[in-house]
Amino acid sequence: MDDVERMYRHLVRTIKSTSPQLLTQPFQVADLYATILPYRLHRRELGLETNQDYEMAMLELLSGARGYLVVEDRMREVLGATLKTSNPDPQLIREFASSRVSLAPEALRALDPDALPAPTSASAPTAPAGVPAAEPDKAPFRAAAAGAASATTRDTATVAPPAPAAPRSTGTSASAPPAATRRPSRPITIAPAGETCPHCKGELPAGRQINFCPHCGQDLTVQHCPACGSELEHDWKFCVTCGRAVAGS
Repeated sequence: MDDVERMYRHLVRTIKSTSPQLLTQPFQVADLYATILPYRLHRRELGLETNQDYEMAMLELLSGARGYLVVEDRMREVLGATLKTSNPDPQLIREFASSRVSLAPEALRALDPDALPAPTSASAPTAPAGVPAAEPDKAPFRAAAAGAASATTRDTATVAPPAPAAPRSTGTSASAPPAATRRPSRPITIAPAGETCPHCKGELPAGRQINFCPHCGQDLTVQHCPACGSELEHDWKFCVTCGRAVAGS
């Protein structure tokens, strides 16, 4: 078992125990390396001695080359190209911090057959005549939209105007983007002695009030619980959802 396979297996275990909804939902690249599987919290389980080893394994995982993750085409091309060079650049991962990836269903079933629910007539309806069958493993980010469209087609077979998709109107839908409920950012003040960004390690402007890193664009006003992933205020010491102490508090 090499570093990439070990990282994938530990990623699946971590998601199952802390955020099982991400077994079937996409998540941001930045969340993967900063919140879900940060090196500082998982180095022992990953069996990686240095941060460089971690970044190289993460680079290959996010390239989609192993088929463990479903990734966007441009990210696959850019990361795949640097992996073919004599000196791959793992910092390219930061360029895709806001891109979304998901666990590939086939690889997940091969690793853990019980990780995903078995297809049923309710969860995998037959496509209407003339409509191509959905391929969720190839287009996970459109899966929810495709399912809603199929349901609308069935429900309105005898009615000309399509009915609005009811689940999209609720603020608690599982497919609603996190930005819909995000609280307004509150600036943080950088110490006069200077600090570094926890995401890209770039120098932050000393003595300034800022919201985002000027180098990688990550939001510095929030942190995430290492146990459940809940969004926390920058200066909170404990998670308000599960009570876990925040790293570095």
